[in-house]
Amino acid sequence: MEAKNFQKLKEIIDRSDPETALAWLAKEFPGQVVFSSSFSWEDQAITHFILSNNIPIVIFTLDTGRLFSETYDVWMRTNTKYNTRIKSYFPNNLLLEEYVNVYGSNAFYESVELRQRCCFVRKVEPLQRALKGNKVWITGLRSEHSKERNALQKLEWDAVNQIAKYHPVLDWNMEELKKYIRAHDVPYNTLHEKGFVSIGCAPCTRAIKEGENFRAGRWWWENATNKECGLHRGKS
Repeated sequence: MEAKNFQKLKEIIDRSDPETALAWLAKEFPGQVVFSSSFSWEDQAITHFILSNNIPIVIFTLDTGRLFSETYDVWMRTNTKYNTRIKSYFPNNLLLEEYVNVYGSNAFYESVELRQRCCFVRKVEPLQRALKGNKVWITGLRSEHSKERNALQKLEWDAVNQIAKYHPVLDWNMEELKKYIRAHDVPYNTLHEKGFVSIGCAPCTRAIKEGENFRAGRWWWENATNKECGLHRGKS
């Protein structure tokens, strides 16, 4: 995407509400706008934006093979409510078999390197396949998530995946999200009611304690300064 075209997109996005922006992007780039959902509070709100307005954006999820049963449940409830079928991408079986056979099924506890390698096999590589050939990637990132994400802009350029990234609820706070979800009767992950805020793979996610930050429940055995899996490291 040329710089002038990206700047035009940014100007339109910055002055539009999420639903208007999503509809405009889908019209501007027909068949080339995708939304990655993990069924979080954020992603469920965005899913409602898209499906309740019949915006032609493909919604997909990354099924790592180690998700919570509650995550599969909200996935199915979402399909039922909106009469849709959210697309799934799975790990490459050869890469996954190699990882498990060489390092073991729970090797991610042993080092940051092995955890990141597991994330690459189960999440990053499938994401690359999901994004291929598209122009815009919709995400549920919010400024409140971490100090790194606090510096994000609503529309960014992902240099690694060569795609524009739009964060519709970047400036929403948690109370706004909850209010929206409940007002529109949007299905949500019941783990949220048990102290889970950022929900990923079951072995790598726990509920947070009072006073802990948003990302504390992810890879809790690691240093708190780097709580990312590699999906969102494409900023130029």
